Amino acid sequence: MRLLSGIAGPDDLRALPAADMPALADEIRGFLIDTVSASGGHLGPNLGVVEVTMALHRVFDSPRDVLLFDTGHQAYVHKILTGRWDRFGGLRTAEGLSGYPSQAESAHDVIENSHASTALSYADGLAKAFELSGRRDRRIVALVGDGALTGGMCWEALNNIGSARKRPVIVVLNDNGRSYAPTVGALADHLGALRSGSPNAANLFDLLGFAYIGPVDGHDTPALEEALRQAADLRRPVVVHTITAKGKGYGPAEGDVAEQMHAVGVIDPVTGVPVSGGKRSWTSVFGDELATLGAERPDIVAITAAMPLPTGLGPFIQRFPSRVFDVGIAEQHAVTSAAGLALGGLHPVVAIYSTFLNRAFDQVLMDVALHRLPVTFVLDRAGVTGADGPSHHGVWDASLLPVVPGLRLAAPRDPRRLRELLREAVDHQDGPSVIRYPKAVAGPDIPTVRRNGTVDVIREDPGARVLLVAVGSLAAAALAAADDLAAHGVPSTVVDPRWTAPLHADLVALAAGHDLALTVEDTTATGALGARLAQALAETGAPARAATLALPPQFLPHATRDEILHAHGMDGAGIAANVMKLLNGTACTR
Repeated sequence: MRLLSGIAGPDDLRALPAADMPALADEIRGFLIDTVSASGGHLGPNLGVVEVTMALHRVFDSPRDVLLFDTGHQAYVHKILTGRWDRFGGLRTAEGLSGYPSQAESAHDVIENSHASTALSYADGLAKAFELSGRRDRRIVALVGDGALTGGMCWEALNNIGSARKRPVIVVLNDNGRSYAPTVGALADHLGALRSGSPNAANLFDLLGFAYIGPVDGHDTPALEEALRQAADLRRPVVVHTITAKGKGYGPAEGDVAEQMHAVGVIDPVTGVPVSGGKRSWTSVFGDELATLGAERPDIVAITAAMPLPTGLGPFIQRFPSRVFDVGIAEQHAVTSAAGLALGGLHPVVAIYSTFLNRAFDQVLMDVALHRLPVTFVLDRAGVTGADGPSHHGVWDASLLPVVPGLRLAAPRDPRRLRELLREAVDHQDGPSVIRYPKAVAGPDIPTVRRNGTVDVIREDPGARVLLVAVGSLAAAALAAADDLAAHGVPSTVVDPRWTAPLHADLVALAAGHDLALTVEDTTATGALGARLAQALAETGAPARAATLALPPQFLPHATRDEILHAHGMDGAGIAANVMKLLNGTACTR
């Protein structure tokens, strides 16, 4: 840390002689390996952008010059060079550094983007704002991964930026041939031709109105600095095409053919092996069951938006590679392409993170549901996700999707129910179905006491006054709360609604037979199941009260899933406390 310990900001970096850059790059890589191994995070992408980020901060003057990162998970080196290296011990922990750019942390973090393909649109708007306000001395540079260029927003932005020849925006293309997985599609082929220096390769960026510089070795700091200075001097839209190696300098990452250690948990820094033993996750349960269904149903196909392995499609890919379609970071296209597959007589399963389906809500509504097409959406990372923070918490889908006509939404409480509900979803032929589950250990199966219509009763105390409606994986916490309530003389019934949308009459009838019905759900309270249940009870005239224990309509910070649920009263003790306060007339639900 001879060099890194002396860097409190970009001025210190620029003061170092060029001869020190290779040694500094080595220090930064060693620092990343040590710190990210201890906390978990995005290791591979940041190992690949060390020299690029150093060159950006040596050539440009952040924050006067605006540096944008797409996606934000490749900004660790930027954080290190802007005076935050001494806070990396708390990376992605409560009250610690975010794993993405954060305006609250530094003036150098202009946007908090962690959804891909957005930075160029920010850059276009900033360039227009600077032009209109006379701030032409401020330069705008966007470091964009080649995977992000598979997203449609990038091309909408390039279309605008390239047409404004006197409005300078510098696009630094970080071309490592990958997003999570290898970059796919015709664009990947085109970048490959540019990398190879093929004399017959037409340059798409030239055709769009950009000056093109490259390809440049993304690990050669002097060459990078020269290319960036040349780009700045042109005073027009420019693409600087840099070639980098994801995971560079770390043997385990370079040897990880599947993902180059894109994102890791806590690992041994020497071997790269996870420290804790792998417990069965919701993702793996889904992946195994989908592969089983694929063997039974040749009409089932899978779609992913550049995340085949993180969404659990590995087993399906191994068995049915021709029935998997990776469309790149293009969620809107993924959903409407799924609609086309369904129109063609197939049953598509769209495996996607909950937070990323938000980007394709219109396509779910107008392209799938309007046509009553049998498409199954499987939402990984639903609810509170933990360390990835506000952009990745999947707390919106369960509030948004119930407004879609004909859409069915399920939340399994355990592995058996996930397999059961997935089969029900792919058997449904009259509209879309959605299954959501968290980023967590799946846990043991929770037995059913009896089935009441569509609802599973999982605990039933004699003379129960309270109905706890446990949505999905919160069933275990609701059962713990029921034990606590019973110890205080409050008998309860605990049910798993299985399908939370549309609201079924069976659940309304169960709620009407209790004094109080409390739904417990890791989504925002606005539009949650509890609100819909309360409305239905009011319409029936039943005297039972319904309340919702859910999350506030806010952007939640990063912390562990358990920490966040506890903070909002959504563990066993918190649920029981809420019930007692509601019974005593001092409700504290969200």
